[in-house]
Amino acid sequence: MHTPTPPGLSSSMTSSVSLFSIVLACGIVWVVRRFLFGGGNSALENIPGPPSQSWWKGNLNQFFGKQGWAFHRTVGEEYGPVVKMNGFMNQPTLYVFDPKAMQSIILKDQNVYGESREFILTNLVVFGPGLLGTLGDHHRKQRKLLNPVFSVSHLRYMLPIFYRVVDQLRDAIGSQVSTGPQEVDVLNWMGRTALELVGQGGLGYSFDPLIEDKPNALGDALKALLPSLSVLRLSQGAFVYFSSIGSPGFRRRVVDIIPHEGIQRLKSIVDMIWGASSTIFEAKKSAMQEGEETVLRQVGEGKDIMSILMKANMEAEEGDQLPEHELIAQMSTLIFAATDTTSNALSRILHVLAEHQDVQERLRQEIIGARDGRDLSYDELMQLPFLDAVCRETLRLHPPILSLRRVALKDVVLPLSEPIRGRDGKMMHEIPIPKNTQIEVGILGSNRNKAIWGKDAYEWKPERWLSPLPQSVVDAHIPGLYSNLMTFLGGGRGCIGFKFSELEMKAVLCTLLPSLVFELPKEAIVWNISGVNHPTMGSGSRPQMLLKVTALKSGSI
Repeated sequence: MHTPTPPGLSSSMTSSVSLFSIVLACGIVWVVRRFLFGGGNSALENIPGPPSQSWWKGNLNQFFGKQGWAFHRTVGEEYGPVVKMNGFMNQPTLYVFDPKAMQSIILKDQNVYGESREFILTNLVVFGPGLLGTLGDHHRKQRKLLNPVFSVSHLRYMLPIFYRVVDQLRDAIGSQVSTGPQEVDVLNWMGRTALELVGQGGLGYSFDPLIEDKPNALGDALKALLPSLSVLRLSQGAFVYFSSIGSPGFRRRVVDIIPHEGIQRLKSIVDMIWGASSTIFEAKKSAMQEGEETVLRQVGEGKDIMSILMKANMEAEEGDQLPEHELIAQMSTLIFAATDTTSNALSRILHVLAEHQDVQERLRQEIIGARDGRDLSYDELMQLPFLDAVCRETLRLHPPILSLRRVALKDVVLPLSEPIRGRDGKMMHEIPIPKNTQIEVGILGSNRNKAIWGKDAYEWKPERWLSPLPQSVVDAHIPGLYSNLMTFLGGGRGCIGFKFSELEMKAVLCTLLPSLVFELPKEAIVWNISGVNHPTMGSGSRPQMLLKVTALKSGSI
């Protein structure tokens, strides 16, 4: 005879079972991680660092939290250029911005310090086998073909394309404020403009006419990508295992039926990016097959990055050619990488210019004087000293990405520029790094290192770039691609399109500032730490940045 379960007992038993399952799962994970990483490394444990906040997440919430700015400053200033933090289940994680150590990680021993499997496989799932989703010889083969495409000689041809796009932006914002000063969502405009710049200059395709202030589906999807991935941060390890199960078709069918809102949202974003790339690729391929005359009628007139890449790929030796699905993956990677970081960096520049009206006016006068009513050539634009100083200083103090993770692929010794004092009071001149140790390369820590940049390292001072840099900067030999900064990283996985991004930023500023004045809005602008840092307004959570914009009567709107 069945004995009915007393009211409330079923839910209580279910809760107990669930709690037991969670504890058991955590215990299994702990045992597995202890097996993989060992029971603790005495050298790592001897490195100074902040106390763990949680046995489960260590310092992760402090380091990656949206408002973790104070924690980043504390780590950088109080603990030195090599810091032991606590990762998942308190596994030791190093935060490193010592110049010699970064030289080893980024350049000298870059094959020993690789991207994590989670990072590579996540990018592979999201973008396909492009630069962000490949390793080793495969990555080097792609980069060999792509490097010439981003050369200065090709960028010169793109500047007229950039000017056409940015003129549309200026006119659109000018129309919005034609009846008087208005608060304008500058982040939205910069996102749409960066997408259109990479569309026309990078892909030879127009995504957005930039006629009026309205949403853009692809632009919105790109802005939502990193927040969607952040929500699934703790699940990204599943990519390592899921990616090896069955065929791509099977994995797609499994994803289609997973009843998880975050996963389905991410799937929609990935589909939209891949669909846009595939459509553009097929159109370019068809135009090339029809001949040069058809190519010249396209948006980029055959001078865009992908047209040059596809042509170079056809002319390359058979062993160096990339298959079509990898070319499409490069397009998806370019659409994302050249949109989010550049638009947020531009928004940050306009924000600090709104805070410093005197600097904004000085920059405006430099641009107006140089332009003299005409568009500047590539060399003239890139050599404007104060414009260059404003861009460099903002990218130094406010890099869009704060750190990048590397994983030691084998046991290795990490050299140091200067010895550090261990917890035991003894000096450490080098650090033995066990295999599988996670390392956060401190982009922000390096860019704001007072030992290198001076006591005013945390201050925004464009004028520091108008005279020779301190000898300490020169002697540090920072392994970054750009201006002794780690903003665009360096080595074999440095940002291949940093010159493209720099040209975008300067073209936008050179066109907008003679016509428009940017001032702070009524509500506070709040910058949030994320995969790419982004602004919000007040207590809001939606990516947005309002600035008060006024049209200059003497401007060329």
